Amino acid sequence: MASTSHPPVAFSGSLASKTSASDLLRSSRNGVCGVPLKALGRARLGSKKRDFTISAKVRKVKKHEYPWPEDPDLNVKGGVLSHLSPFKPLKERQKPVTLDFEKPLMDLQKKIIDVQKMANETGLDFSDQIISLENKYQQALKDLYTHLTPIQRVNIARHPNRPTFLDHIFNITEKFVELHGDRAGYDDPAIVTGLGTINGRSYMFMGHQKGRNTKENIQRNFGMPTPHGYRKALRMMYYADHHGFPIITFIDTPGAFADLKSEELGQGEAIAHNLRTMFGLKVPIISIVMGEGGSGGALAIGCANKLLMLENAVFYVASPEACAAILWKTAKASPKAAEKLKITAQELSRLQIADGSIPEPLGGAHADPYWTSQQIKIAIEESMDELMKMDTQELLRHRMLKFRKLGGFQEGVPIDPKRKVNMKKKEEPLLPPGILDVELMDEVEKLKQEILKAKESTGKIPDTGLNEMIEKLRREIDFEFSEAAKALGLEEKLVMAREEFAKTRNSNDQSMHPVLKEKLDQLKDEFNRNISAAPNYASLTNKLEMLQEMSKAQKLSEKNSKVNKLKEEINKRLKEVVNRPDLKEKMDALKAEIKSTGVSKVMDLDQGIKEKLVQLKDEMDTEFSGVFESLGLNVNPELLPDAKRRIDEFNNEITTVMEDLVNSTDLKNKIELLKMEVAKAGKTADAESKAKIQALEQQIKQSLAQAMSFPELREKHEKLKEEVVETVESLEGSNGSLLADNRGANSGVGVNVDANRSFA
Repeated sequence: MASTSHPPVAFSGSLASKTSASDLLRSSRNGVCGVPLKALGRARLGSKKRDFTISAKVRKVKKHEYPWPEDPDLNVKGGVLSHLSPFKPLKERQKPVTLDFEKPLMDLQKKIIDVQKMANETGLDFSDQIISLENKYQQALKDLYTHLTPIQRVNIARHPNRPTFLDHIFNITEKFVELHGDRAGYDDPAIVTGLGTINGRSYMFMGHQKGRNTKENIQRNFGMPTPHGYRKALRMMYYADHHGFPIITFIDTPGAFADLKSEELGQGEAIAHNLRTMFGLKVPIISIVMGEGGSGGALAIGCANKLLMLENAVFYVASPEACAAILWKTAKASPKAAEKLKITAQELSRLQIADGSIPEPLGGAHADPYWTSQQIKIAIEESMDELMKMDTQELLRHRMLKFRKLGGFQEGVPIDPKRKVNMKKKEEPLLPPGILDVELMDEVEKLKQEILKAKESTGKIPDTGLNEMIEKLRREIDFEFSEAAKALGLEEKLVMAREEFAKTRNSNDQSMHPVLKEKLDQLKDEFNRNISAAPNYASLTNKLEMLQEMSKAQKLSEKNSKVNKLKEEINKRLKEVVNRPDLKEKMDALKAEIKSTGVSKVMDLDQGIKEKLVQLKDEMDTEFSGVFESLGLNVNPELLPDAKRRIDEFNNEITTVMEDLVNSTDLKNKIELLKMEVAKAGKTADAESKAKIQALEQQIKQSLAQAMSFPELREKHEKLKEEVVETVESLEGSNGSLLADNRGANSGVGVNVDANRSFA
């Protein structure tokens, strides 16, 4: 059997003297293992010999110093392990960013620079002016940053130059090793995790990492993690729990990344898994909000034993802009939303959501990042010393109770009146039919008792509770009527009638009025006939009776209020009349004259003084009558009971005639048509509508005048008038008193001539 042989493979270049690449391979094709290919000898490929060579060139590449550099700098802070993090100092200094509310400070700073420049150019001494401006600048800076509004703190928390998670880490740790990957093929750069030491104690650090410039922000996805980042943090939590490392998390994110891919990969599930796991970890956990903590993206690494916040950090469930867009339909209301949300460190500490506030330098954390980091380090050590004293069960219970106490409330605590005015009024829910009638009746009875007590003590009926109860009963009755219409199958007819009525009001065609009126009457009659068959009829009747009682009480209250006001006005006017100088002078002169006679009885006075008394009384009665008439009151002589009875009977007869006339078909249609015209015209009636309304009013008045001009009524009126005149004359003649001879003495309003006149 012929054997095949291969020509030798020759290498050129730097690899010619070394072991060839083919020598490192093993041939399994020829069934030979562990033998270099060139040891197999030559083999013929064909009848013709061919010699060929392979040349290989090595491409020069940049040396990769990860994980260990060849020449590490031993003087680097943090030691050799700091080289394991790709986070390096920026080559270029960050550009200063001035916030809107800081512009007055920048104007002062510009003045200081201009004065210094002028001093350098001219050689003059401006040290006093510079010191004065610097003091003014420092005072303005202090005033500004000690009275920041919530929206200003939000802007500081979002400042592009604010120190990031890794900035703080390298300032507070002696050693730090960054750990990567979620062991599922991904490594989210928006969340950084790693092991580090503070004063010889090892911790597991994890936090949101924002960029320090545009390039880094794009790389870090602006600090918004995907599910991979939360799963990486979850893996490190399990790692720390297994090895007993305390966990410290840093929060600085607008929220979890909300794109379609993240949702497909289970963003909500990843956050929920972290929340559940953190409550079961057996090591101490401290969370520090160093910028903005947005919604579940922040809470996914924030379920800790201690939640600390930097002085100008914010922690919220929705950003102020989103809240303002939802509630006030504009993002311009974000300052108001930031104030109402209570998202600052001070407010959250007061509400016991945050456990403490870490101070920042004036100007924010970016003004002195290293000092801020040292304050964070001090807060971590103090909190960790406290937590390390707890055993496992106590630690878990402490974490559970921290979140269980959130959202607590107290009953019976009075609300500050100023705050109560700004609170949104609570809308009373509509009560289901027949369920809370007992409670409603109890409220009505309670209100009745309050009204009776108030009437006995002050003589006035309280309006506030009464008006609220009437509005509540009206809402309930409307609800009951709607439910009854549904039960009787009249809901569609009611809707159609409403639509037709709305069309009629918006149309100028008046021919629809009688037709619509007829439909409404038929629907009303049908509803009234069948209402007793409705399942909520008893509840509706009960509420109608309660409304009737409350309405009577309201009318009585209004009447009493009008009477009291009228009494006060009459007393005021009468007192003005009595205190008039001319009348007062006459009264005093007459009193002195009567006193000089020494007579104690009016009957014993001489005729001249009696005539003066009558004249003074006539004059005062005239003045008093003028006061009453100016207030719309008529002073009628007091009548005998028999005459009053006849007048009442005549009034009742007139009322009956008018009711019969109003209920007649012709006049009733005119009145209904007038109501519809007035409703249609509204507040701004045109000339045509006004003319129609006036014509209808004239027709109705003429019909009433014709009814009142019946011969029978005229005869009765004349006869009753004569009887009343005779009664008054006989009453005057039978009274022997001189003061009673005047008709004003028999008026329905008593007059007491006294300086302290009062109306009863």
